[in-house]
Amino acid sequence: MHTPPLLTPRHALFLDFDGTLADLAAQPHAIHVLPEVPQGLQALHAALHGALAIVTGRTMADIDRYLCPLRLPVACEHGAQYRLGNGRAGSLPAPPLAPLLDVLRPLVAQHPDLLVEVKSAGVALHYRRAPHLQALCLQAMHDALHQAPGMELLQGKCVLEAKPAGPSKGRAIADFMRQPPFAGRVPLFIGDDVTDEAGFTAVQALGGVGIKVGDGPTQAQARLGSPAEVRAWLRLAAQALAQQAPALAGECHP
Repeated sequence: MHTPPLLTPRHALFLDFDGTLADLAAQPHAIHVLPEVPQGLQALHAALHGALAIVTGRTMADIDRYLCPLRLPVACEHGAQYRLGNGRAGSLPAPPLAPLLDVLRPLVAQHPDLLVEVKSAGVALHYRRAPHLQALCLQAMHDALHQAPGMELLQGKCVLEAKPAGPSKGRAIADFMRQPPFAGRVPLFIGDDVTDEAGFTAVQALGGVGIKVGDGPTQAQARLGSPAEVRAWLRLAAQALAQQAPALAGECHP
């Protein structure tokens, strides 16, 4: 396992959100985004000429709210929604979620420490406040998926998500890398969860580097210990890019 590479102007940077930019919390709405995060992302986005995107299971509304006033390129809900830097956006048709909710909501009513999060293209069942209910949650989600053809299970850290079959963080990154300003660059992707493994595989297939946050087995070639280390690495990356900019300008304009 290597240390993360130095960020250069030839890179494209992809970032997960929860557990990467922001520390995990007991419930999704309870996270706290430090003021330095949107400020740092704004500087990096400018230094990379727009080749920075958030790749997350969160909804687009969540990301825009937490990173306000930034409106970065983003792939949300594991690639079911996206927004490119040129303003182009798209999403999968919204699948019927009622059959899933009919199964999951009675479980949450019985166990208040569980949380059902309804997204535009899927449903997530969070059990971080009740990890002892993992087996029960998994069975309920399997039962729910029997009522929802075309949906698949995605397991993360204390969360089970029913999402449309097909989209993934890896596919989203590969799609971004075919579009300017990402095309022709070397991709880096930083993420913390098993849901990020497809992203690590995608960037490394394109000659880039996956960077795993925290412990655990991974396909990523590099590792950072915590979201705090990610934020420190991003600060150093912004400083390094700022120092490289005058040199590059000098090369272009002798």
